[in-house]
Amino acid sequence: MTHAEHAPDHYYVPHHSYWPIIATISLFTLMVGGATLLNGGNGTLLLVGLTLILITMFGWFGTVIRESEKGLYSDQMDRSFRWGMVWFIFSEVMFFAAFFGALFYARSYSVPWLGGESAHAALTHGLLWPNYEAGWPTNGPGEVGGFFAPMRAWGLPAINTLILLSSGVTITWAHWGLVEGNRPQLLKGLAATVALGFLFLVLQAVEYHEAYKELNLTLGSGIYGSTFFMLTGFHGLHVTIGAIILTVILLRSLAGHFTPQRHFAFEAAAWYWHFVDVVWLGLFIFVYWL
Repeated sequence: MTHAEHAPDHYYVPHHSYWPIIATISLFTLMVGGATLLNGGNGTLLLVGLTLILITMFGWFGTVIRESEKGLYSDQMDRSFRWGMVWFIFSEVMFFAAFFGALFYARSYSVPWLGGESAHAALTHGLLWPNYEAGWPTNGPGEVGGFFAPMRAWGLPAINTLILLSSGVTITWAHWGLVEGNRPQLLKGLAATVALGFLFLVLQAVEYHEAYKELNLTLGSGIYGSTFFMLTGFHGLHVTIGAIILTVILLRSLAGHFTPQRHFAFEAAAWYWHFVDVVWLGLFIFVYWL
C-alpha cells in the first residue's frame, strides 16, 4: 500500500464485485472435478476448476492491489487485513497440528499398544500380532508395503533446514531494507528468499525420488510412510505457495510498490514464510531426527 497516506477514514466497500461469485463457481467446479476423478472419471473438470481458481486469484488479487495503490484503504481496512492474516495462519497451525497429533498418537500410543506394552492391548498383541515388536520407524504389523529404509536426517533434510533458516534471515533483511527506505536491500533480500525457496523445492523433489527409488519408502509403507509423506508433502505445498507469493511481492517491489510506512502485503508474505520455517523445524525434529 503506497498511496494510502490520505486514505478515507471510512471502511472501503467495493461495489458490484463479480469475483466472489466466480470464486464460488470455481471452488464448486474443483470439488466436483475432484470427486469425479476419484470415482473413475477423467480429470477434465478438475483441470477446469483449477484454471478457474487461478484466474480468480489473479483477477481478485489484482483488483485489491489496484485499490491499494489508489489509496482507497484506510487504517481500519489495514487492521482488517492484518486480523484476516492472523486467523488464516492460525487455521494453518491447526491444520498441521492435526498431522503432528496423528504422528504423536501413532508413535506414542498405537505402536506400543500393538507391541503389547499396555495391559489394555495385551489381547490385541497376543491374539493378532504376537510376533510384532514395537519400534519406530515401522510399517506396522503385517509389514504393510514391504521392506523400506527410513529417511535419515543428516543428508538432504539437514541441507534443506539450513536453506529455510537462511531464507528466514534474507526475508528479515529485506524487511529491514523496506522499513529504512533502502530499496536495493529490499530487492536483493526478496530475490535471495525466492531463490532459496525454490531451491528447497528442487531438493525435496530429489529427496522424494530417492525415497521411492532407493529406499522403497512410499505412501503405502505403513504408518511411517503415510505420516512422512503427508507432513512433508503438505509442507512442500505450503513452501510452493509461499514462494509464489514472494515472487509476486518481488515483482511488485520492482514496480515501485510499498513504502516504509505502509507495506502490509509484504508483511503478510513474511509472516507466512516464517510460519513455513517454523513448521519445517518441527518436521526436521519429529519426523527426521527423533
